[in-house]
Amino acid sequence: MSLAASNNERYTYRDYLTWDDDERWELIDGVPYNMSPAPTRRHQRISLDVATQLNNFLSGTPCEVYAAPFDVRLPKGDEADNQVDTVVQPDIVVICDPAKLDDRGCRGAPDFVVEILSPSTSEKDRTIKLALYENRGVKEYWIIDPENNTITVHRQGPDGRYGAPVIHEGRGYLEMATLPGLEIDLDATFR
Repeated sequence: MSLAASNNERYTYRDYLTWDDDERWELIDGVPYNMSPAPTRRHQRISLDVATQLNNFLSGTPCEVYAAPFDVRLPKGDEADNQVDTVVQPDIVVICDPAKLDDRGCRGAPDFVVEILSPSTSEKDRTIKLALYENRGVKEYWIIDPENNTITVHRQGPDGRYGAPVIHEGRGYLEMATLPGLEIDLDATFR
C-alpha cells in the first residue's frame, strides 16, 4: 500500500534514507510503497535458486547478480542522488556495467530484473514496475508466479520497448536473451 496515496506528498531518495530500517520500502515516482510482510518461504527458495544459477554462470564476467534487499536508484536524468524519486528493491538484478554500482547499490537500469509475485506486491509488479522498467531501460524483465509455476518474460526490442510478453511453464530450461548462453533450469527452480 502506498503511504502517499492519502496525503498526495512526493518523496525523494533523501527522504527514503531517513525511514525506519525495520521496514522495507520502495519509492516509485515519489510515491512510497511498503513491502511488508516478508516474502513466503517458497518465494525465498525460488529467489535463491535463480540467483544461484545466475551467479554460477556469471562467475568470471564483469556482470554481477544481487538479491533483495538491494537498492536500485532509477533517475529520470542526471539529477543528484538526493533528488532521485525512484528507488526499488527487485527480488533479483543483474548489472553488467560496473560504473552503475556503488556502496548504496545501483544507480541506473540493471540489465536484467526478476520480480517474484507475492499477494501484497503482485499488482504493482505486473503494472507499475513493468512500465517503470520498460521506461528506464531494463533490457529483460521476468515476473515469476510461484502459485501458477509460470514466468512471464518481457524483452526490450530494437525500439527500446517491450514486445509482447511470453509466458513459460515452470519446467525445462528458459534461455535468457540478455545473457546469451544462460539457460535457467526451471525444474530446479519450481521443485
